Amino acid sequence: MVKSIITGFVLLSLIPVLMGCSRPEQPLSTWFSRQTGQVSAEKPVDEPAIRLRIWKMGIVVESRTHKEAFMYLRFYEWNMFGAVLPAKHTRGSSDWPWQLSPDKSRATMKSPAMNLTVQAANDGADLILTITNKSGHDWPATAAIIPCFNPGVEWGGVRENPLFFDETHRNTYFVGPDGLELLQQREIHFNNALSSALYRLSPDGKFTFSDKWPSSQRNATEGLMIRQSQNKKWVAGIAWEDYLSAQGHNPWKCMHLAVRVGPLKQGESKKVRGKIYLFQGTRQDCLKRFHKDFFREK
Repeated sequence: MVKSIITGFVLLSLIPVLMGCSRPEQPLSTWFSRQTGQVSAEKPVDEPAIRLRIWKMGIVVESRTHKEAFMYLRFYEWNMFGAVLPAKHTRGSSDWPWQLSPDKSRATMKSPAMNLTVQAANDGADLILTITNKSGHDWPATAAIIPCFNPGVEWGGVRENPLFFDETHRNTYFVGPDGLELLQQREIHFNNALSSALYRLSPDGKFTFSDKWPSSQRNATEGLMIRQSQNKKWVAGIAWEDYLSAQGHNPWKCMHLAVRVGPLKQGESKKVRGKIYLFQGTRQDCLKRFHKDFFREK
């Protein structure tokens, strides 16, 4: 009896809505579910299109609805120009504890000197890196660390994603003086704004890592790298608001966008905002989103 009365009340309350006299602020199915206590089978409205997973070296960013769309963030692989360790080029570490939220939308990594927060979004994931100089030396303006953004390699112990391989070097881009430019070789494209500081370090542009990453004459002008999928339907990209260089096509088939963490005195901290992009679209779509996210005036 009571159940019939409640059901009748709910149906009566729907009449004005169905007649167009009033409109619920949320979708009708959601409103009805809340009135009746029923749970809708639809995906929650606020659930991002991307979810996260933890792997042994960092985070996997993947589509909730398209199994073929996923990329790995290895955090992190290299130190540059005195960041963390007092040398121009040293190995980083990926041996850090990660925590993942139950809904797989937020991941956090905490180490003694670095915290990285990854928040899933509809077009990828938002990144916040906080780093503290706990070394015994001040870090110069060129100091940076390099996360490795890659499609996975079988010998690395993870599932590969051939959709984002680029063995012919025709689908990977950095931002240069003329806009998006192909990353054709393993050359390193330094941030054009740091040209003077880098020249003081090495007037001929040769460094300890130049045998594998020769310095390019084409500098990068914005902190973004993009890879278009083999079928041209998806794009994957990584961006940082402050960066040292863009480089790629290493054994992990990766993109290396170096996060600039200097200058940083001993005991000081710095926060750097970044973004992973993963969505259906073109490289130009990704560039536009990057400009909207980081340079709203463009």
